[in-house]
Amino acid sequence: MTFLDLLVLIFSLLAVPSVAQFGFFDQMFGGQQHQQQHQQPQNVRSDASWYRQQYEGAHCTNYLCPGTLSCVHFPHHCPCAWEVEDKVELGDGIAVCASKGGYKAGEAARKIELARKGLL
Repeated sequence: MTFLDLLVLIFSLLAVPSVAQFGFFDQMFGGQQHQQQHQQPQNVRSDASWYRQQYEGAHCTNYLCPGTLSCVHFPHHCPCAWEVEDKVELGDGIAVCASKGGYKAGEAARKIELARKGLL
């Protein structure tokens, strides 16, 4: 083995770990970032199986609200799902959520009452 062959062998042994090391860092940082850029969020399924799975998997010892999956003592205690809704209790433990009817507090309740009387 000549001095040149020995030098090439030593250089190649030193180069292999550094190449592997840079490949490791590339995969740790650049590789993941590259992979994340190509993943698009998926739409939820169009059937009700996801919702049913969440509903069936929820633990509640009282009443599980179907619209919000909140656990409450009575069905009329269920909260509305969205901040743009007002909850209106109709009596007999029945409550509904309706889009806020305007800029005044209680506007949705007033309109629901007018509709119940046949005036709206």
